Amino acid sequence: MTATPYAPGRHAIEAYGGGGFRFAGLSHVGSILATPQGIGALQAATLAEVDEAALAPLIAEMDAAPGSIELLIIGSGATLAHPPAALLARLRAIGLRFEAMSTGPAARIYNVLIDERRRVAALLIAVP
Repeated sequence: MTATPYAPGRHAIEAYGGGGFRFAGLSHVGSILATPQGIGALQAATLAEVDEAALAPLIAEMDAAPGSIELLIIGSGATLAHPPAALLARLRAIGLRFEAMSTGPAARIYNVLIDERRRVAALLIAVP
């Protein structure tokens, strides 16, 4: 995700699968990072590839507006995978709560939480 989101604003995940996502009437191939500021591409095909650089937009948003994100939903792909220790340590260091699950349930929970106007973000790994 670059400094400018692919789709600015909060958007529900309309569909997932086939290696990508639909949101805001758009189609995107690959993984995504969704924050209150927008949805952008995530350069990771697996949860193990998520590093500090991938989290930079999330961290910058939290720094710019403390308290703007209270929970990060992590969608690990087709099956549940535990986030790497370095990722968990970084999330804890910035004081961010998180929940990890496979991408399907993560997308559905993210949609419910944004519908409830919760301060939530989602890191979603694309599934085939």
